[in-house]
Amino acid sequence: MTVTAERQHVTDEWNTDVVDVTAYLERIGEPRLSPSVEALHRLHRAHVRTIPFENVDVVLRSHPGLEMADIQAKLVHRRRGGYCYEHALLFAAVLERLGFTVTRYMARVEPTHPGPYTHMMLVVSVDGAEYLADVGFGAGILEPMPLREDTEVDQAGWPHRLRREGSSWTLERWTGGRWEPLHAFDPIPSRPVDYEVAHHYTATHPNSPFVGKPVVMRLDQGRLRKLVGTEFVVETPEGESGRETVPPERLGETLRELDVELTPEELSALRTELGM
Repeated sequence: MTVTAERQHVTDEWNTDVVDVTAYLERIGEPRLSPSVEALHRLHRAHVRTIPFENVDVVLRSHPGLEMADIQAKLVHRRRGGYCYEHALLFAAVLERLGFTVTRYMARVEPTHPGPYTHMMLVVSVDGAEYLADVGFGAGILEPMPLREDTEVDQAGWPHRLRREGSSWTLERWTGGRWEPLHAFDPIPSRPVDYEVAHHYTATHPNSPFVGKPVVMRLDQGRLRKLVGTEFVVETPEGESGRETVPPERLGETLRELDVELTPEELSALRTELGM
């Protein structure tokens, strides 16, 4: 196999040709852009602001899987959200179709605690530099991060930085007067089967934080809104600014406020899962 053929094979295994780039760009409200640092920032910001982080299908045990056609049907055409694999696989495919160079990686969340590599993020090469693109880290980043050590970036009001130890990179956030590690990754490119295995664990294992209760997050400038179980919480860079328990009759309304629109059947099943 020639180098060109090998590269084509690696690209094809991600099914990037399935993505309707025009429909995606309409979904996030951006025009078709040529590869540049500015374009990467615009696309990253628009994706995070438009498509919610949510795991409702996991809770309902009805997740369609990680085939690109299923991801697109859900996140683009149904105007739902998803969790990291769905977000990152879709974003990577769109970027590649637009001409960006993308490498897909796995990260260990909360790296100070033992646990598996279950988070998907991307490194994008553009204009001679590399950037961490992380559109699927729910309470995470609004802008791509330059892959440079100790370069602080304001992320919707929360300072973030990347720290390097050997070949490993750790994403950190300044909170509570200290740098908090969020996730860590080694520059080992992943393949589709790696995400299938991680998705199976994340969507089915009883120790997974996404199995037993809905987790929905929306990041805006200076505000993070999230629904965890039946608790609706609002956080700012200064700390928590509001918390309330959502009653059954307001669950659908709360989800719509977080840009998650369920069918009546899905909403009823979710209430049942929550014991409402």
